[in-house]
This record gives sequence, structure tokens and C-alpha cells, in this order.
Amino acid sequence: MTQNPTDSAAEAALLDAYAAGDSDAARTLAAKYTPLVFAHAFRMLNDRAEAEDVAQEAMLKLWRQAPGWDAGGGASVRTWLYRVTANLCIDRLRKTRPDGMPEDLDVPDDAPGAEAQLQAKARQMALDEALMQLPDRQRQAVVLRHIEGLGNTEIAQIMDIGPRAVESLTARGKRTLAALLSGQRTGLGYTDDTVETSF
Repeated sequence: MTQNPTDSAAEAALLDAYAAGDSDAARTLAAKYTPLVFAHAFRMLNDRAEAEDVAQEAMLKLWRQAPGWDAGGGASVRTWLYRVTANLCIDRLRKTRPDGMPEDLDVPDDAPGAEAQLQAKARQMALDEALMQLPDRQRQAVVLRHIEGLGNTEIAQIMDIGPRAVESLTARGKRTLAALLSGQRTGLGYTDDTVETSF
């Protein structure tokens, strides 16, 4: 994603104010980026407390980076934060591999009926569990592409790889997810092949 030079300059000015201790700038940056960072960390780690810690750490790193932010030559704040968040998540995953899904995972759903809510929760849990079985880089690529909705160019920047490598990681990850979920099609309430494309 190419950033507009005007947006880039405004972002740099906001970061300068943030670095100087401007509380309005801090609130603006936190409101804009903390939910994005938390959501990405949660999808990578599948642990709310860990995701909150990562979000705080990523925003602290942004605060430290703010005084020397290069608006002209660097990535956008969003791209930079995705990269930092992904690296923090991968570090945590390497230190402690999860044994399985947390039993008390609460996946919010606005579906009206109890049966629909349970089915949606079961589908989300199955997807989260399958995502956690992917290698770290495949999971990161799949989450960024199919859940966060980013384009290959921005994902390549975030992961520091080429766009073809992104396509390869995403394709392999999606095939693996489809294979992991295919045996659960009936139990999850799918009547066709939608389980393979529902992410």
C-alpha cells in the first residue's frame, strides 16, 4: 500500500508531537493503532493476555521510535507496527509453544440465535486451532492476507520478503488450513466446500 505524501507528513507531525509528550497526539495514535495491533497479536497468539502485552510493547516501541521517525524513506506507521507486532508474537511463540486452545476462549458473535452463536464459535475455534498448527511464517502471511485483508505488497514489507514469497506462504498456509479443517466440515455445519474458503 502506497502512502500519500500528505498523510505521511501528517503522520510524522503526529509522531513528533507524541515524542514531545503531547497527550492529544498520544490519545490519537493509541485510538488509531492499538486496536489494530491487539487484533493482529490475538490472531497470531490466540491468547488475550499475551496479545495485550504485545500491543503495549509495540506501542512503547513506537513511542521510542517516534523522535527519529523518517516520514520520507520508511514504512507507514501501520506497516511498521504490523512488522513489530508480528516479530514480538513470533518471539513469544518460540519461547513457549501453546499446548492447545484455551478452554475459556470467548469469541464474540452478534448472531441472533443460540445455535448460530455456538456454531459460529465452534467455527472460529476450529480456525484458530488450525491456524496455531501452521508454521509461524505461514500463519503470519495467512492472517495478514485473509483475515487482516492486506495486499501482498504491504505484507511483503511487513515480513521483509518478496511478493512471490508472500504468495507462496499464503497458498501453502491456506492449503494446510483446508486440509486441517476438511474433516470437520459436517461437524461445523458446512454442507459444501465453503470450509476451505471461509477464511
